[in-house]
Amino acid sequence: MARKRRQSLSARVWELARKQHAVIARRQLLALGASSAWVEHRIRVGRLHPLMRGVYAIGRPEVTRLGWLMAAVLRVGPGAFLSHASAAELWRMRRRADGPIHVSTTARGSRSAPGIRIHRRSGLRSADVVEYLGIPVTTPLVTLVDIARGIPPAELEAAVIEADKLDLITPTRLRAELEELPVLPGSRRLRRLLDRHALALTDSELERRFLRIVRAARLPEPLTQQRVNGFRVDFFWPHLGLVVETDGLRYHRTPAQQAKDRRRDQVHAAAGLASLRFTHAQVRYEAESVEATLRAVTARLRATHHAPAP
Repeated sequence: MARKRRQSLSARVWELARKQHAVIARRQLLALGASSAWVEHRIRVGRLHPLMRGVYAIGRPEVTRLGWLMAAVLRVGPGAFLSHASAAELWRMRRRADGPIHVSTTARGSRSAPGIRIHRRSGLRSADVVEYLGIPVTTPLVTLVDIARGIPPAELEAAVIEADKLDLITPTRLRAELEELPVLPGSRRLRRLLDRHALALTDSELERRFLRIVRAARLPEPLTQQRVNGFRVDFFWPHLGLVVETDGLRYHRTPAQQAKDRRRDQVHAAAGLASLRFTHAQVRYEAESVEATLRAVTARLRATHHAPAP
């Protein structure tokens, strides 16, 4: 009977450890029914390997990076979760950074631990912490807010773009959900970054701004919202054979959308048309660059099509 109990305990321990990247906390072992003597015996015989105080690798001493991240969360205690740079690493928004593992907790009295930076949190909602790859972690939204204060704007923008590419959260949703999030230290900086690239213009406002660029470039007015080669296009100059699209997404289009864009451009090219794409942010903030591109391309197209200058 005692042997069956021991086997049952071992099975429960292994089941939990497998879910936690082969690491387990002493408090978890005791909760599963192990005694202190049971734990100490398995440490002596090499079945439990101390990683941090009260946290062990099970079976063998080597653990993966995910195992170390999980161990740090377990070391801080119940209710702890990865955050800041370590959460960005787990979500793959950013590469692993040198330095301590960042763990947040809402519990009072959590002591510091070697190799771990503890952030004591208040104000987060239950929905702001999720489980990813078996590890409690802040959501992509909160993670981006948390890292916003500690890295340069260019690196923050790169993290937002990576989150978009990984389908973790789109910039559109990120900006909208920021308004619902309790105010956190990095909120304002992230909001400024997003607003710099924001899709704040309506379609009609975007059209007016682009047409002002067209006039500044001394080009004739294009046709708008025309069907060309089976596709609705934003701006079209039939006499030049030029199509211009203004992409509404702030950063990256999804792979499926990119594939559709390439197909559209290929169909236009097969029909002898030139196709240009400008982002919403370019039209709004980089009008001179857009104008210069339009001038250069239309000059070449006029020479090719022998079209008269306006």
